[in-house]
Amino acid sequence: MAVLLPPQTIRKLKVLLVVATAVLLASCDRIPPQSSLGLVLERGVLKVGTLYGLTTYYTGASGPEGFEYELAKGFADYLGVKLEIFPYYSLSQSFYHLEEQNLDLLAAELTVTDQRAEQFRFGPPYQQVSQKLVFKQGKERPREVSDLTGSLVVVADSSHTDTLEHLKQQYPGLNWQESNDMDSEELMEAVIAEQFDYTITDSNILALMRRRHPELAIGFTLQEPQRVAWAMNKQLDDSLFSALLDYFGTLHQSGRLAALEDKYFGHVRQFNYVDTRLFIQAVDNILPKFRKWFEGHAGGLDWRLLAAMSYQESHWDPKAKSPTGVRGMMMLTLPTAKDLGVTSRLDAEQSIRGGSQYLQELLRRVPDRIRDPDRVWFALAAYNVGMGHLEDARVLTERQGANPDLWVDVKLRLPMLRQKKHYKTTKYGYARGDEAVTYVSNIRRYYDTLVWLEEQREKQLPQTEPESQNGEEKLQTTD
Repeated sequence: MAVLLPPQTIRKLKVLLVVATAVLLASCDRIPPQSSLGLVLERGVLKVGTLYGLTTYYTGASGPEGFEYELAKGFADYLGVKLEIFPYYSLSQSFYHLEEQNLDLLAAELTVTDQRAEQFRFGPPYQQVSQKLVFKQGKERPREVSDLTGSLVVVADSSHTDTLEHLKQQYPGLNWQESNDMDSEELMEAVIAEQFDYTITDSNILALMRRRHPELAIGFTLQEPQRVAWAMNKQLDDSLFSALLDYFGTLHQSGRLAALEDKYFGHVRQFNYVDTRLFIQAVDNILPKFRKWFEGHAGGLDWRLLAAMSYQESHWDPKAKSPTGVRGMMMLTLPTAKDLGVTSRLDAEQSIRGGSQYLQELLRRVPDRIRDPDRVWFALAAYNVGMGHLEDARVLTERQGANPDLWVDVKLRLPMLRQKKHYKTTKYGYARGDEAVTYVSNIRRYYDTLVWLEEQREKQLPQTEPESQNGEEKLQTTD
């Protein structure tokens, strides 16, 4: 009779096997008294350095967030230990602590350059990024290095400085400044503010920033795609490195790495300057008329998601009408409107209330095992294409050996509902599934931009003076 072990026990055994294998592979004449992985397991804590930033680590509304943070948290869970994050403000700080072995590894969207590879050991690559020369839209576009006639500022100790040092051999007149006080995001904002003319950034960060600042324009690519990986101290033995190989191999095979990358970057691969500009203008000029209804009828939803969805549906036009007959702010069909008690689809408040109720109902119909944010993306897709067609796409996904509970897998199959060889095998037949994919992607972009704009608005609100009584300050705390 087979004995089934709990998943946590199986994971512990796998980690112990990795340790044992690493020790066996170590040099016979000099086996380290305690392996790098053994130290982590004995300590019960994985110490990971990172940088503050949009793609690495930041504190969000619900706690720590960021692509690198989630990867690191997953590795700590895989090892069965706690994660201790050490966020730094500069690469030089983080590299110093890695060299001093104050950290087990550095997870900071690091590109693998020849210079860095000489100094550190890198784990398996999990992304590729290219380096882009950025300038402000409307200024003269530089198309090659020889066109750089203005001020160029880059992050100190970054891979961009390595690239510039290499280019200077070919272009002796090339000059730039390095900043220890500003990160890549701040440098791009400084370009928009015309504090200087150019900066260099990685393609993934630029894709996110252009949703906030559509004036960021690309001059040219300085460096073709480079591998992104975690860095480790070269003096460590192979055991922690072996565990990293196994962890990332598991992430690849399970589809979780692709899902995580889609969560942070999947919706910003394509950029439309005009659309982004129009949306930001609409947030200032049109949204205030309807904001109270989005907030009042959001229910369990984030009102900003509901507003982003409405913009995708109607561009916040209460009288919007499509060729298929759907109407209003939330583009409700007549039968759906009747079911939701909406007596006039052209009444903005009624439409927003009905759309919110319908989306929340779709969320309840998504299988409980599907986790956020995929759960939300599935519900949005169903709002567009129908729950039946969404389920057909999930069936196709499973037939093809992918995960029907991951949006990153299902969104590849939704367009197949246009193809006869696929839709003739489904329950509900033909559907414009590709439009549902675009629909969800657009809403995600609008939502991200709206969240950022709201954060900026709140920062600009006047701060209230703390109340005092009998000469003592009354401190106010927030959750």
